[in-house]
Amino acid sequence: MSVSNTGPSRSDLVADTALALLAERGMRGLTHRAVDEAAALPQGSTSNLARTRQALLELAVRRLADREARVLALHEMPDPAAGTGSLVDALALATHRALTHHRALTLARYELALEATRRPELRAFFDATGARFRDQLTALVTGMGSTDPARHTLSLIAWADGLMFSCVAGSFGAVPPSLEEIRAGLRELLKGMLGD
Repeated sequence: MSVSNTGPSRSDLVADTALALLAERGMRGLTHRAVDEAAALPQGSTSNLARTRQALLELAVRRLADREARVLALHEMPDPAAGTGSLVDALALATHRALTHHRALTLARYELALEATRRPELRAFFDATGARFRDQLTALVTGMGSTDPARHTLSLIAWADGLMFSCVAGSFGAVPPSLEEIRAGLRELLKGMLGD
């Protein structure tokens, strides 16, 4: 008889705790000992799982990619045949989720992205995990008739990232934009790229 464990794995617990610490304390607050304490694990547990700081950061980036895939609802992205309105709705909902219910996760992502600018080995790892969303978005805009899918994907991601950064860590952090405001911005952007 097998017993199923419904709780998170030790690896997920450590990674989730690392992400929470990044959002709360920044990169300086992320240590193996801090993860053990915050996760209520015996001292040395995080080191046994991720021996080096690089290994701990990679574990956090992998978990970030998994959790963001759920926030961005990659499985809910529309078929290109559904038209631009469906893409606007899906992207607006994903962006709004990241700004409201998953604000700490978004903040942790920016901490990791900045750290990756100083650690080439983390940069390669960070970029590879982010390719999942970028590739799917490129396929969507291609299917919708984009004349320059790579540039249009960059513009869409830059727009969403800029909005999220401004509203999570920048001067627009007091009140996030509403879902309808995000939709309006995306409609304008996609209309310029893809037409009606």
